Amino acid sequence: MSEITTAASMPAASASAAGRRGRGAVALTVARYALALFLGFSGIAKLIAHESAIESFGRMGWSHGAMYAIGGLETAGAIALLVPVLAGVAAIAFCGLLAGASIVQLTLLDPPNAVMPAALIVVMVLIARDRRAGTAALIALVRRGA
Repeated sequence: MSEITTAASMPAASASAAGRRGRGAVALTVARYALALFLGFSGIAKLIAHESAIESFGRMGWSHGAMYAIGGLETAGAIALLVPVLAGVAAIAFCGLLAGASIVQLTLLDPPNAVMPAALIVVMVLIARDRRAGTAALIALVRRGA
């Protein structure tokens, strides 16, 4: 018998679980691309020193160097979210970056706006969880090369 099982030959509970998994994977892929676009533009705004980024970092009392560093991290992470084998690692890294953004919003900027980065952490955790096999393969590849 074939190793491949079709949805038609699965028991009803398994078929519905596979359908949910398929819809969930599609939703996470769409979220991954949308977040890559959003965070990529956010990073580029910092890298080109857009006036809104300069104003925000000025309100925090942070230097232009910090703005460029965070912009570079956001842009690199956005690109990594688009590469399937790097997406899990990027999502984990973004959890740290977004936690920092949430804390900054709470303490230095506008506390009600801290909800957005906190909500994005939840989505990043889901992406990291969905991409855990790729992350494990990447870690194994790095360990073999080291």
